[in-house]
Amino acid sequence: MVVQDELTYKVIKCCFKVHNTLGNGFQEVIYQRCLAIELTKAKINFEREIGQTIYYDGQKVGRRRADFIVENKVIIELKAVIRLADVHLAQAKNYLVAYNFDIGLLINFGSLSLEYKRIYHPRLRKNYQDSLD
Repeated sequence: MVVQDELTYKVIKCCFKVHNTLGNGFQEVIYQRCLAIELTKAKINFEREIGQTIYYDGQKVGRRRADFIVENKVIIELKAVIRLADVHLAQAKNYLVAYNFDIGLLINFGSLSLEYKRIYHPRLRKNYQDSLD
C-alpha cells in the first residue's frame, strides 16, 4: 500500500497546482484536461476515460468510465461541485470494486478549497478488521 500512498500524494500535489491556478467554477472537463497536463509534467503515467464493463450475476448490465487510472494502480474520480455528497463517495467506491483496484481518489475542484478523499477497496477494510480479531 505504501507505493499507492506515495503515488496519491504526487497526484494530490498536481491537483493542488491545478486548483491554485484556476480556482473553482469551471466544468469538470476543464479540470480533467489541466490535471492531465500536470500529471504529464510530473512524469506520472495515466490513462483517461477508460471504460469498464459492469456485470451483475454474470450478465453485462452497463459500462462506466473512470476519469483517470494512474500507473495502473489508482483510480481518480473528479468532481466540480460546491460540496461533495455521499453519492459521489459511493460512486468512487463502486469504481474501485468494478475495476478491482485497492485505492482511489475522489477529487473536488468545485469548492473554494480543493477537497480530496482517499478511498480504499472494501476488501481491504475487511482484511484489516480480520487482522484485529
